[in-house]
Amino acid sequence: VQEEKIFAGKVLRLHVCTMEGAEWLEEVPEDTTVEKLKERCLKHCLPGSLEDPKTVTHHKLIHATSEKVLTDTKTVLEENIQDRDVLLLIKKRAPPPLPKMADVSAEEKRKQEQKAPDKDAILKATANLPARSVDRTVAHHNMRDFQTELRKILVSLIEVAQKLLALNPDAVELFKKANAMLDEDEEDRVDEIALRQLTEMGFPESRAVKALRLNHMSVTQAMEWLIEHADDPSVDAPLPGQTPAEAPAEGAASSAEAAAGPSSEEGGEEAKDELTEIFKKIRRKREFRPDPRAVIALMEMGFDEKEVVDALRVNNNQQNAACEWLLGDRKPSPEDLDKGIDTNSPLFQAILENPVVQLGLTNPKTLLAFEDMLENPLNSTQWMNDPETGPVMLQISRIFQTLNRT
Repeated sequence: VQEEKIFAGKVLRLHVCTMEGAEWLEEVPEDTTVEKLKERCLKHCLPGSLEDPKTVTHHKLIHATSEKVLTDTKTVLEENIQDRDVLLLIKKRAPPPLPKMADVSAEEKRKQEQKAPDKDAILKATANLPARSVDRTVAHHNMRDFQTELRKILVSLIEVAQKLLALNPDAVELFKKANAMLDEDEEDRVDEIALRQLTEMGFPESRAVKALRLNHMSVTQAMEWLIEHADDPSVDAPLPGQTPAEAPAEGAASSAEAAAGPSSEEGGEEAKDELTEIFKKIRRKREFRPDPRAVIALMEMGFDEKEVVDALRVNNNQQNAACEWLLGDRKPSPEDLDKGIDTNSPLFQAILENPVVQLGLTNPKTLLAFEDMLENPLNSTQWMNDPETGPVMLQISRIFQTLNRT
């Protein structure tokens, strides 16, 4: 018995197919290289083809199940080919012919013709056009101007809406419901399940609440924050810009008092007084809430907490813009945010004359939207997408843009 037969590897039976539909069975030892297997296949399906040495390199074997191209230098065993596997023998695609020099020159010429003009060419082409002075900062500040002006518009529209709604005999009942809805503000809620998970780990409840609010109710991030700040002496201090714990209870009591209200037997004057009180309570509930992370980051730069909160209020809770405001001329000032627009101005008159706005001002939800946007400008998108308040906001924006261009 020959030695090589004693130590020969396992023989595999492989099904080989070609693109032309030929199919046969190849029996090869598992230590056969893919290149040798390919030669055997070519001898079977293309007799005499091996006279050209390039024939082997111009073909490839593909494992049908995994769609993997087999490497010539590896063995059948190394390619993890199993008994009765199916292989495809395929001729490689010929590489595209190299372009002729004439074609390359024509392509380069075409690219040059399509190339954008340089600065000199633009100046030469526009030399005879009349010069215009364009303030490039106008476009940059248009959005900010609208946000600033929108606050003034909202302040004045709120006054108009309050007067209109006070004439509605059902206004008090409507706003009692609205007042109750505001008590369920999502932003003040803490995820009870997340809080329970943290307290069960041994963290104090007040500290866990703070961690969840700082980390957008993420249990994992809150836990990391609690571990990282475990030895921080200020870990239990209330978040900057937020009211102490006893304040919400006080607000809840006010809500209860407002909800109790006068009986239906009392006069209209007392109902109006009650409506005014409800408006005040709604405003207090919608007080601006600065982003705690932004407050901490800006205070670490050396700014006082009050001026940081003012900066964030003026700049819609945007940290970078607030930082620029603190380092700049600080305009507009926080006091400017509470000023209304000139009620005799063409802009305000055009807004009041719009039928969509007129109808919207009689809807209590519109007033709530105005109040919310006034103190939390980042919520504007929510109200723009609301089917009741969105059309009103769209008309205000269109009127502002139209008059701003004239």
